[in-house]
Amino acid sequence: MKKTLLALMIASVAQASLAAPAPASAQTAVAPVREVDRIVAVVNKNVITWQELQARVNEAIKQLEAQKVTPPARDVLQRQLLEQMITEEVQLQYAASGGLRIEESAINQAIANLAKQNKLTEAGLKAQLARDGITMDRLRSDIRRELTISRLRDSEVASRVSVSDSEVEQVLKSAQSANRTEYHLASLLVSVPERADAKQIDQLSQKVHKAQAELNAGQPFAKVSAAYSDAPNALKGGDMGWRPATSLPLEFVQMLEQLKPGDYTDVIRTQQGFFIFQLQDKRSGGTPMLVEQYHARHILIRTNEAVSESDAKARIDQVRDRILRGAKFADMAKLYSEDGSNAKGGDLGWVNLGDLVPEFEKAMVALPIGQVSEPVRSPFGWHLILVEGKRNQDVSSDHEKMAVKQQIRARKMEQAYADWVRQLRDSAFVEEHLDDK
Repeated sequence: MKKTLLALMIASVAQASLAAPAPASAQTAVAPVREVDRIVAVVNKNVITWQELQARVNEAIKQLEAQKVTPPARDVLQRQLLEQMITEEVQLQYAASGGLRIEESAINQAIANLAKQNKLTEAGLKAQLARDGITMDRLRSDIRRELTISRLRDSEVASRVSVSDSEVEQVLKSAQSANRTEYHLASLLVSVPERADAKQIDQLSQKVHKAQAELNAGQPFAKVSAAYSDAPNALKGGDMGWRPATSLPLEFVQMLEQLKPGDYTDVIRTQQGFFIFQLQDKRSGGTPMLVEQYHARHILIRTNEAVSESDAKARIDQVRDRILRGAKFADMAKLYSEDGSNAKGGDLGWVNLGDLVPEFEKAMVALPIGQVSEPVRSPFGWHLILVEGKRNQDVSSDHEKMAVKQQIRARKMEQAYADWVRQLRDSAFVEEHLDDK
């Protein structure tokens, strides 16, 4: 938990008083020196402390070692993680100012999912965490932070990103669409602030070329990425996963085709900063597949500055009550839904798994056909869902078009989110005190 500046000053004074020299007659032994907590960064009105940073560093080292990635030097990792914590803190403050809150039920569900993924009961998960030195309170705090940032990303960026049919057609008509290759990539990013001056850009250029020199000297890409990259995937060794050729710019695909697995690109300058990419592997894609589809309708009541969480929930409850008493779902959608599908009675048509936000999709999948859901909270507001049909559809003919649209959207979202976070970070008041003694 963040401490106020006053509280930290009081703690420092108290610690200093306790450590004050005793009278000469009493100085018969020298007490061991203990390192006290201190401020390592001020972010607007909050602070990040040395102990908070060290806890994050220890977690990162365990995470890297579990992935068999040699951690960078501790002082390098500290600086990387401090910048990450500052960026997170800026986002969390923005979320709090906008009234974004994570329900305890969402955290409970995330913990249950985590236990299930690890084939543990919740009691077993708690015992495992205790062996790793992590309390349940700490886990809940970490999950709250991650869910907050995830919802903030969806609400601030996802809803504003759109892909037109012409964009999809342009990719499909290009020579790139004939390339069924998929690439397993890793990246290293040195971000450049939006209003960086020539001196800053030169310093950051030197940083990325220092990273490149370490790669040229034979250092593993994952280790160098963890030491230098500003991207969120830095502590995963820069791993980006598999990316199809159609999701990447044509010039970049042409560059990748010149590389062998294990090779990396030269430094690439983009609007976001300086990149180095590694080609880890590649494979042939384009295999036809069956897709599970749902024919769904929904009603959405949004939350915003004028409509509180409780008011939106009360309104969706009232709409659900009317449907249960005999009103038609489509009629209620036309009257009350605040989504673009309202004119069609909330009809979303046939949707594929993966097309919708996780909270909505989870409720939709569990819903029997013809039954109205309980109110469902997503980053967009409160929903009622009605599933009118389910099927496994062979989408060989139109799968490519849908896949291309998703890939373009994912790329645009990634870029839009990075730009938004950079602007938010640049507008914050930040003081770093990591090197203060």
